[in-house]
Amino acid sequence: MPAKKQLALLVSLLAITALLSACGLMTTEEWTLRATMSSMQDQMNTMAGASSADTNPQIEPRSVAEAADVSFTLRADQDGSSLVFIGVGGEIDGIVNPSLNVELGAVVEITLINGMPVEHDLRIDEFGVETGSLKQLNEQRTIKFLADEQGSFSYYCTLPGHRIAGMQGLLIVGSPSQAAEAVSVVKNPADLPAPIGARAPEVVKVELIAREVTGQLDDGATFSYFTFNGSIPGPFIRARVGDTIEITLTNETESAFVHSVDLHAVNGPGGGAVYNQTQPGESKVFTFQALTPGIFVYHCATPSVAHHIANGMYGLILIEPEGGLPPVDREFYVMQGEIYTEEAQGSQGNLTFSHEKMLNETPEWFTFNGAASALASDENALYAKVGERVRIFMGVGGPNFTSSFHVIGEIFDTVYPFGSFTSPPLTDVQTINVNPGAAWAVEFDLDVPGTYILVDHALSRLERGLVGLLYVEGEANPAIFTEGPATQYPARLK
Repeated sequence: MPAKKQLALLVSLLAITALLSACGLMTTEEWTLRATMSSMQDQMNTMAGASSADTNPQIEPRSVAEAADVSFTLRADQDGSSLVFIGVGGEIDGIVNPSLNVELGAVVEITLINGMPVEHDLRIDEFGVETGSLKQLNEQRTIKFLADEQGSFSYYCTLPGHRIAGMQGLLIVGSPSQAAEAVSVVKNPADLPAPIGARAPEVVKVELIAREVTGQLDDGATFSYFTFNGSIPGPFIRARVGDTIEITLTNETESAFVHSVDLHAVNGPGGGAVYNQTQPGESKVFTFQALTPGIFVYHCATPSVAHHIANGMYGLILIEPEGGLPPVDREFYVMQGEIYTEEAQGSQGNLTFSHEKMLNETPEWFTFNGAASALASDENALYAKVGERVRIFMGVGGPNFTSSFHVIGEIFDTVYPFGSFTSPPLTDVQTINVNPGAAWAVEFDLDVPGTYILVDHALSRLERGLVGLLYVEGEANPAIFTEGPATQYPARLK
């Protein structure tokens, strides 16, 4: 089939699949359609010089015949609009894409049951094992291997499109004490590019790196985060209307999952994600023109999309209007998210993502910039001075909860609702409601020194880690704010 006809058919299949998924009507036949679409994409990549063999390299078998020390059973099945592995029995029973934890040196046995009349398999590259194809409903196969390498490794279905559709999980070899040292994923809120101002449109090149890390979630607790460039949120992308923006997404070789990026500033299918579903060790490039000014969210768009977002893959992209934004003294970058773990809040050690809690919308933590109380630390708090005007770009990665964002002790003089810089701004606002996948910008003047608290005014979330601090230095202004009765300052009564 000619390339142009293949492209047209691929676009049609993508549209049909997206519609079926949105309506919650994905059946066995539609999954076959999705697999066909992915297979065609592989063929088109091959014509462009990207062989599908690169994503599924030949591996050397390393299976062992010893008795198993630990056994797991997984069922290949469907969960909503995603293809998944579901745990069967034991501690993983009913868990979607469960993390399989084993000791270093253990002989591991994994049985795969096909829960659908659609072809599936399971492979773990690093240990050279795969089940082979399961084509019949309830057909099952077992693999056995020696877990002689420490770390986190992906198990996944090799069928075209199935991994991207959600069929992947983690095999974790080694006890928590053997795990890699946790890093900070917190994005400093002052870490954003300078304003663009009045310049002509140009080409802006952006490098995004999908990086999976073990990060510090709370005191004594770590979590397996997904990030852009190692921080949450990802890099603050800044351009102006009319710019041509080139996005390069690289998925690190060490990643266990496919990743992608959907930018809400893009006019085009998937916000660009149709061009950048990126396997570990690969890079993808796409280009778009910034047609609309505003502050927009970007996030990973690989199924389960909510899982990738909940684990930290989100950020903001600012498209300045022609001439730029009004000048301010300081700008800050804040995003709110949720963390879903099998363990309760307050648990210690390396915590496990809970797909069930995510679906039930019962997070254990709420966060600003990726971790509990992250913006309340001396290192990552917000700092300013009396007399300055500040702007906060506030977004919600989510994936599920709206933020009633409020700074205790301040009033937002100017608010750009829904991130729009072409609509008339609001004035004198106490609290803004920012939905998941949305961003607003607020500005206010600092009249009085002191410590101001950033919160979601659904205040029980503060007790789940959602708090930040703004420290303002400078001289007191008793005419505006002071302790004591008003009679001490009769000039204020006139």
